[in-house]
Amino acid sequence: MSEQSGSGSRIRATGKRRRKPSRRRRATRTAVWSLAGAVVVAGAGLGYAYVHLNGNLQAVDINTALGKDRPHNVDNGSEDILVLGSDSRSGANGEYGTDEGAARSDTAMVVHVNKGHKSASVVSIPRDTLVTRPDCTGDESGRPVAGQQRAMFNTAYEVGGPACAVKTVESMSGIRMDHYTEVDFTGFKKLVDKLGGVEITTKQAINDPKSHLNLEPGTHTLDGEQSLGLVRTRKSVGDGSDLGRIQLQQAFIKALMQQVKSVGVFNGTKLYGIADTATKAITTDSDLGSVTELASFAKGLKGLGANDVHMVTLPVQYDPADPNRVVPLEKAGQQVWDALRRDRPIPASATEQSAGDKGDAGKIVR
Repeated sequence: MSEQSGSGSRIRATGKRRRKPSRRRRATRTAVWSLAGAVVVAGAGLGYAYVHLNGNLQAVDINTALGKDRPHNVDNGSEDILVLGSDSRSGANGEYGTDEGAARSDTAMVVHVNKGHKSASVVSIPRDTLVTRPDCTGDESGRPVAGQQRAMFNTAYEVGGPACAVKTVESMSGIRMDHYTEVDFTGFKKLVDKLGGVEITTKQAINDPKSHLNLEPGTHTLDGEQSLGLVRTRKSVGDGSDLGRIQLQQAFIKALMQQVKSVGVFNGTKLYGIADTATKAITTDSDLGSVTELASFAKGLKGLGANDVHMVTLPVQYDPADPNRVVPLEKAGQQVWDALRRDRPIPASATEQSAGDKGDAGKIVR
């Protein structure tokens, strides 16, 4: 996956890739509440199934890995979740590219659920954002990983796994992440199929050879394979950059949320199937690593609708020294993080000068 500058030059991933940490840390794009919400509705009245669903879940102990060197935990009723997707091509995901032996966090979203859980803000972090990566404790080996100036954001996951990705986000934002989640390619497809597809409307044709998606203008009910193609589409929409693809992903996430909320609560067989698929698809932090905890968390989110969620891209500009990369707009970025920290809406002024949230990619799909 790559990103382009306004001049059309293509961003290229660099560096060696680490071995992937586990078979289920192979993720694509969606919002945490869409999956967790499926678990809570499926769990209602099906307590006997919890043991099976618990066995599906895989968790990472982020708190132990990071220790006490973290931002202060503001206990005001709001919650912050880091949602990661990765570019692993191992196993069943090999059909989407060559397995290079490791994974990177090619999609990253900070989801802030406001106090009262009536609204949420989502901040997408472009994968090729140049950041100061802090010193980390590495993946399962526990080896130290030295920090780096002007490191691509997605290398944090590459060199240090989920804990290093969380630490990097916390260093950037000054906000402690309450939770962490990843979503699997194959599980994502199966979940969409279990939901009966996701309805979207395209305002123009999409024909992307890379993502194998071919849609005419109009309303479509996308199956899992088509949905995965849509969130991977880049070259045929907007300016062909990853910044445009982020907008496309955000539009799809809202459509997915609508579909999850439309699932009837009385169809126990279907709901259990959704929960079974969802719990197989995700990796969470250890605090959400049981169906009981995940269901409790989801209950606080099920009132959120697509119209209650405000999505933006972290304010960035193309790097003057390397147009294949982007760098954060510090003052504008601080506005974004301050808004989340204070549990307030992100001001429109924060993204006015950003290279993200521009173009027409976000308007192609609704």
